[in-house]
Amino acid sequence: MGVQFPQPPQIFKFMKKKIILISLIIIAVIITVYLIFLRHKNNTISVVEVKRGDIVEKVFESGQVRSGEKINLNFKNSGQIEAIYVAVGDQVEIGQPLAKIDTTELEIKLKEARASLEAAQLNLDKLIDTNHQTILQTAEENLKNNYNSAIVVLDASYPQIYNTLDFVKGFIRTYISTLDEDARKIIDIKNQIETQQEKAKPALDKAKQDLSNYPEIDNVLLTMKDSLENVFNSLETMRKIISDSSFYSNSVSLTDQNLLSTYKTNINNALNQIINIQKTISASKLELRTYQIDVDLYQAQIKQAEAQVQLYENQLKEATLVSPVKGKITEIKKKPGELVQPLLQEATITILPEVSYEVKVDIYEENIVKVKVGDPVEISLVSFPNRTFKGQVISINPAEKVIQDVVYYEVIIGFQEFPEGIKPGMTADVAIQTGFKKDVLVIPKNLVQKKEGKTIVQVLKNGSFEEREIIIGSQGIDDLVEIISGLNEGERVVKP
Repeated sequence: MGVQFPQPPQIFKFMKKKIILISLIIIAVIITVYLIFLRHKNNTISVVEVKRGDIVEKVFESGQVRSGEKINLNFKNSGQIEAIYVAVGDQVEIGQPLAKIDTTELEIKLKEARASLEAAQLNLDKLIDTNHQTILQTAEENLKNNYNSAIVVLDASYPQIYNTLDFVKGFIRTYISTLDEDARKIIDIKNQIETQQEKAKPALDKAKQDLSNYPEIDNVLLTMKDSLENVFNSLETMRKIISDSSFYSNSVSLTDQNLLSTYKTNINNALNQIINIQKTISASKLELRTYQIDVDLYQAQIKQAEAQVQLYENQLKEATLVSPVKGKITEIKKKPGELVQPLLQEATITILPEVSYEVKVDIYEENIVKVKVGDPVEISLVSFPNRTFKGQVISINPAEKVIQDVVYYEVIIGFQEFPEGIKPGMTADVAIQTGFKKDVLVIPKNLVQKKEGKTIVQVLKNGSFEEREIIIGSQGIDDLVEIISGLNEGERVVKP
């Protein structure tokens, strides 16, 4: 007979099955590649280096243009007027000095603050001298060595649990033939030791996977300590059962009774070694932390001294009353030698602005503390798109204004320039620059977390993540935050 070929319907079924099989293989390959890609994508870690940069703070609000009114000017701080530089009817320019209070006491305070700053910086420089890196590296190396020793201790401790379990199993096979109450207790002891062995083994394996993961090693030390304590207590209970039972005290050989005592001693020795290495690690951490605390203390003192210097410098600057606008002096209500009290809201000098327009805005109470007279302002008018005009905060009304149960404060912004055709009532969007810090440590705001009332970041160090408490300062408009303490330039912070 000749070779028989499949009939056409059979060929069709064969080819259909083959196509389906190939399609399934292709789909499986696509899914596998996608899952691998997704896994790698999900494992991607975003790391940002701590760098120096500038922080610009601004408060944004909307208001309305209105016709310019007289501006009552007063000093921000109390004091005795030393000099008045203008007379009624004088034309004045923006930034022109108008009057000054006595600054003798302020200058003394500023000198003392600068001396405190210099002393704090010297203290820090003494601590962080040429030996700084050596001391720090030695402390870090000691801690690393102690954690390596902890792994050795853990490695030696686990076999004690394993060998003890093996002894108890052999004891049961040798001496227990009937399930009386004592026998059940000894079997229960075996089960308890077995549970501790099953808990200790995976913990030890996990600790050995990454020797730089110090928190994990700490956890394993606690686990091993707990297991050893439980095993020791179980052996103590087993010894008591044997000594109190007439059957076991006579039937258990002296050799096995001695072995039981030996295993109990071994477990106790292992437990003591765990406790000792925990104490040693704690001492190493304290040594490292003590040094860092000293650094943090001096850095905090420097920040405090810098703040005092900045405060007195600002007060010295504010001791001279300057014109916020171009205009005409219409009234002078104080004389040299008189005291000024800002809280009494008494005007010292009144000016009629030459520019007949200003912007009135209501600033939310949370933001008003950032705004100061003299702050530069960028003004955008809806009627003049794609143009920005310069302005300046010329007054802040100390009386609150409640709008829909929310507290606001009225702020007046004077134009330094304005477009032709401007009208009262026009809508104005303002950006008040309330702060500027140059060359400070910064990180993106989204790296900062709040945890148990603390401000923290995740720092990448020695291949693992370290939770670090930080103190932040100013927050900029570009989502950068100033780092006052807790991080150093060049350290790497992980995005949560």
